[in-house]
Parts: sequence; C-alpha cells; structure tokens
Amino acid sequence: MTGDEIGRLAIFGVAGLALGGASLASLRFNTRLYMSGDLWRPIGLHIVRLAVLAAVLIWAAHAGAGPLIAIAAGLVLARPLTLRLLARVG
Repeated sequence: MTGDEIGRLAIFGVAGLALGGASLASLRFNTRLYMSGDLWRPIGLHIVRLAVLAAVLIWAAHAGAGPLIAIAAGLVLARPLTLRLLARVG
C-alpha cells in the first residue's frame, strides 16, 4: 500500500466521521421535531438522512472495498464521539 492509497483511505475515513456526526446531529434535531407533534417534516428529514447515508455508502462501494470500509469505520467511530459531544452541549 502506497502513501497515496493510505492518504485516500484517511480522507474517506474522515468523510465517514463527518457524515456520521452530521447524521446523528440531524437525528437529534429530528427527534425534537417528532416530539413537537409535527409528523411530516420529521418523516421527510428522516428519509433524506437515510438517502444521503445510502448514497454515500453506494458511492464508496463503487470506489472499492477500502473506501467502503474506511467510510463505515468513520461512521462507527462517529457515534460515541458525537454522543459525548452532544451530551456536553446539552
């Protein structure tokens, strides 16, 4: 594995972290929308959130196994980091 390939996988991993953090933050916002009594806006936001996740994962799969694994690892690592950050924010 060359340095360029490692750098490319690192970029995919960071993209996975960013995508995972954004996805979880939007899920928090979406939960508040559900609790407000509104129904259609949170359902639409939920569909968009899942569609973006699916599109990025499909794109990464077309780029190869390495990028797909790197993005998936970023998504998995984003969860505890985002939950800790959101717990501090309140």
